Amino acid sequence: MSSSTVRHRAAASRLSASPVASPNRAAVRFGRARTPHQGVVGVPRRDVRRKCGIIGIFKAQGAAAFELYEGLLMLQHRGQDSAGMVTTDWDHFVEKKDNGLVKDVFHSKSVMDKLPGNVGIGHVRYPTAGTSNASEAQPFFVNSPLGIFLIHNGNITNTDDLRKRLQGSKSFFNRCLRTDSDSEVLLNVWADAIHRAHQEHLREAHVPKGEDLEKQVVTSVVFKAGKELMQKVKGAYSCIALVKGVGLVGFRDPNGIRPLVLGKRTLTVDGKTKDEYIFASEDCAFGPIGYERVRDVKPGEMIIVTESGDLVSSMCAEEPELTPCIFEYIYLSRPDSVLNDISVYKFQLELGRKLAKQITTEGWDVDIVVPVPDGARPAAIELSSQLGLPYREGLVKNRYVGRTFIMPEQHLRELSVRRKLNAMSAVFKGQKVLLVDDSIIRGTTMTQIVEMVRRAGAKEVYLASASPPVRHPNVYGVDMPSTKEFIATNQTVDQIREDLGADGLVYQDLEDMYEIGFGMNPQIQKFDGACFDGCYVTGNIDEDYLDQLERDGRGTARRRGQHVKSLSSEGNPNMQFSI
Repeated sequence: MSSSTVRHRAAASRLSASPVASPNRAAVRFGRARTPHQGVVGVPRRDVRRKCGIIGIFKAQGAAAFELYEGLLMLQHRGQDSAGMVTTDWDHFVEKKDNGLVKDVFHSKSVMDKLPGNVGIGHVRYPTAGTSNASEAQPFFVNSPLGIFLIHNGNITNTDDLRKRLQGSKSFFNRCLRTDSDSEVLLNVWADAIHRAHQEHLREAHVPKGEDLEKQVVTSVVFKAGKELMQKVKGAYSCIALVKGVGLVGFRDPNGIRPLVLGKRTLTVDGKTKDEYIFASEDCAFGPIGYERVRDVKPGEMIIVTESGDLVSSMCAEEPELTPCIFEYIYLSRPDSVLNDISVYKFQLELGRKLAKQITTEGWDVDIVVPVPDGARPAAIELSSQLGLPYREGLVKNRYVGRTFIMPEQHLRELSVRRKLNAMSAVFKGQKVLLVDDSIIRGTTMTQIVEMVRRAGAKEVYLASASPPVRHPNVYGVDMPSTKEFIATNQTVDQIREDLGADGLVYQDLEDMYEIGFGMNPQIQKFDGACFDGCYVTGNIDEDYLDQLERDGRGTARRRGQHVKSLSSEGNPNMQFSI
């Protein structure tokens, strides 16, 4: 079923002078620990949490849509629920989004041909609370000021407070929010701040009524609004936006929790050298479409590629500190990505090296090392090398079944495991096996894998997890809402081993994991590892917030039988409107 394709005419969306009605690493690296009655006032409502992939491209000439499509395919692992895209030539904005994989939403050349323009943004989404409603697929849009489309990866942790401000007297307008999405709230906070910064400039510069502001002034207004946004918004957010009259904008929260990378390529157009730019969640999206990595967007930084193709940046956070999510390197990101100057692949190799030392002390009698595909391969390869044991591929993966972690419903995850992996007797029969997985979260998948390996003839089955036990919720945009789902909750390692049906179990040591990251980028003083150690780097997470998270977790609404809702069922699929 096709989604709506929405065309926007941006004929009069410019700002004018018409007034609007009115440490020490060892001591601090884990951030602020969970303590009661700290930070958040009241109990916030549980909004949609996401693990998403975002991309934005600025081309000097030619359509951006096809390169956005290729880039989104490279980011599909970050979300399989919905996909969306907006392209523009700065006169018109054309949007298409719907539930489904990238290849299904943008399924034909005829669809892509309806997305003209040399600049655009794209998004893949996985919601981890509520329903898979395509109305909450990104990008999100506000008509005023300027006209802004925004895509977001992360999760805002003070959404309720921000929503009340937007709909109260402290906002320039009593803003109407169409969804429960934290991304829409973030967009409207920024839009409201742009209105505020615009009015302040009019007063301070004594601009005559009705006079248009210069583009440089509008850019400075957007930067100033970015500073207000970063003072108000708490949580994790890496964002890319299209702003009429300004350009392609990328920015990252003051802690740099979620990744955002800048790339560039240079080409000759009409005898002149011109630069083209790309933002993406991971730089694995760069190579296939010919871009080269420049650098990570800094924590608290906002970068604008202007409509004319110039790149300008501003530090919008007062006290930025890079505290990236360490789970990106273990599970979320592709091994061919480099995030915060750390190679995901090399990080995973080091995880295997550290695990090998632990297994040596266990004294297990093991014949072969087998990875659980695909994320555990680098760690398993290095582990087998360090132990001097044969590395074997014993679990054959059906490539046409999605990752179980990404599938929204628990019963679908369980069914998926059985059709996703097959254990080969030729590898396992009569062997003492060491299975290596990147993480063991709920334990549902691993329990079934252990059973399959035993049925395939393994004499003994030992387990090694490349990550430490997951014991705490992740509130920064990863699908870990309920500690009730974690196999490690209130259990010892031996109890977990027994539940999984294994002969032995080791987890990655927490300190070893952090030391790998510190060694690869000495500029990082601490990581966000809240799902392992319960320390939340933004400092505004209290017990009330986490308790509400438990009550309103991702699985609750889905288990009540709510259905996926398609955008195409809402209104005219050929809708057009102007801004």
